[in-house]
Amino acid sequence: MNESNSIKNWLEDDRPREKMMQKGAAALTDAELLAILIGSGTPERSAVVLARETLELAQNNLRELGRLSLPELQKINGIGPARAITISAAMELGRRRQVADGLERPKISKSTDAVEILMPLLQDLSHESFYVMYLNQASKVIRYEPISNGGMTATVADVRLILKNALLYNANQLLLAHNHPSGNKNPSEPDKYLTAKIKESASLMDIKLIDHIIIAGNSYLSMADEGFL
Repeated sequence: MNESNSIKNWLEDDRPREKMMQKGAAALTDAELLAILIGSGTPERSAVVLARETLELAQNNLRELGRLSLPELQKINGIGPARAITISAAMELGRRRQVADGLERPKISKSTDAVEILMPLLQDLSHESFYVMYLNQASKVIRYEPISNGGMTATVADVRLILKNALLYNANQLLLAHNHPSGNKNPSEPDKYLTAKIKESASLMDIKLIDHIIIAGNSYLSMADEGFL
């Protein structure tokens, strides 16, 4: 590697690690933070340049960066498997931190409380995924888990499995959620049908369905808030 492109040889103001130590992480640009993950450049381009090219691949959008697969990240000349894995792992840690922040809430009292947990899990997926959140009588989260994964336009949830798990976890309430990769947050007719089916089946077991949330990128729709339940 050309030593002139090594981070240790850059001007002091251009050294992301040193800048972070002196001014804190908030002072760094997205490219500088990404450059720290990348570590070093190539003979032709510095780590910051590689970071900028990687961000450009993601349309300069961190949410889109989190959606890139390992092969997609490796389209950047200079981003090999190890660097792609490092970037992907950092994105996943960010998602898990968001989920952990949401779980600090003692209970789900409104749709936005659930969205704080569900948005990081579903907003970046390129396929539909169906989650169920199980709650006790006090609306505290007992557990949440994916039930199924579908294709680009639809997924199917097993009603029997959902109710079986609700009994296993001693849940009194259910909250459903799935994503629309298309970005359209409006419920489809199959969404409405499945929601009604689960609500009816759960009620026979004295389990209440409190909401079905559709995540579409950075936006969402609560079927309870919109009067679909």
